[in-house]
Amino acid sequence: MQSSYGASFGTVKVLSLGFLTKAQLDDLAKSKDVNEIAQRLEQTWYGSDIEAAQAAYKAPESIEIAVNKHLVYVNRMALQAAPIFGKNALMAYLSKWDIENIELIIAAKSLGRTLEQTEAFLVSSRNVPVGISTSAIPLSELHALLQQPDVEAVINSLLKYGYGAVLLQRLGEYRKSGDLGVFTVALQNLYYSRLFQELRFLQGDEGVLREYMRTEVTKRNILTFLRAKEAEVSRDVFSRHIVEGGLISAAGLLDAYSSPEPTEVAKRLEPWMDITEPLERYRQDRDLTAFEVAMDHLIVRKYVPKFKSLAISLTSVFAFVIQAEFERSNVRRITYAKQYGMTEEYIKSTILSG
Repeated sequence: MQSSYGASFGTVKVLSLGFLTKAQLDDLAKSKDVNEIAQRLEQTWYGSDIEAAQAAYKAPESIEIAVNKHLVYVNRMALQAAPIFGKNALMAYLSKWDIENIELIIAAKSLGRTLEQTEAFLVSSRNVPVGISTSAIPLSELHALLQQPDVEAVINSLLKYGYGAVLLQRLGEYRKSGDLGVFTVALQNLYYSRLFQELRFLQGDEGVLREYMRTEVTKRNILTFLRAKEAEVSRDVFSRHIVEGGLISAAGLLDAYSSPEPTEVAKRLEPWMDITEPLERYRQDRDLTAFEVAMDHLIVRKYVPKFKSLAISLTSVFAFVIQAEFERSNVRRITYAKQYGMTEEYIKSTILSG
């Protein structure tokens, strides 16, 4: 068992040397435009992916394709390094990219977007014909989904991958309201139910993993809570968009939603995380993006040190995968903030580091 852990840890430890440093991320933030960001990334472990993407796309799309393709590579390496008893749990976690791709395709189809307008944002490998694992949706099938005539045809095509059934249950609701969020919550509930089921059977220090996943669900629910408050939707409509499994129960969120101020949700989260300050800033400026960034900073500060302090275990492999996701988020935030003319100071404030 210990040798299995050691091999896993050794593999991801070596690969971890490729992660961008704080100095490299700051240099990306200093770039004059997205083309310079692409040039800087060519000098990192994204180099070959940037070069390949630039053959068909310009920045920022080439950067998006490169970081997504590289993430798939990192996830593959992590899956190969994971000890046998933990592979199912890691595969369940990595299916989040199936979910993200499906959500993107459904949204694109509802808006009439073409394959060319959407492909850059798919998290998929472009030179390997299969996905992250044997259960992932390959790129060729993602292309086929994007070529379906409408949302219903996409959902029917997803039946063979185990996602179509839960989406079909929400199709009538979508037809009445036009709300794509009903599909999102159905997919997220399916994803987290499967993930928590796999994590439940692990032994050792995986408790921190379960808490981290519950925190991610909570962040999603709080963002949904604030969007719903802004839109002044009914309590009943909000209830249909809550993802199960967070640190705050659905009943707790609904009770807080009945309050005129969102501070009640902060009180309920207080035993796990203090979001009073970012919530107060949100009340003043109503900047939901800034609130999300603040939540991400809180999560990184709380969990990255915990991951690093743990003995060699399956959690070491998960921590490596999660760090890769933080890096993807950093590169994307820097790229699109630069594209939209945000200041260097603002861009640096969005960078996650731990």
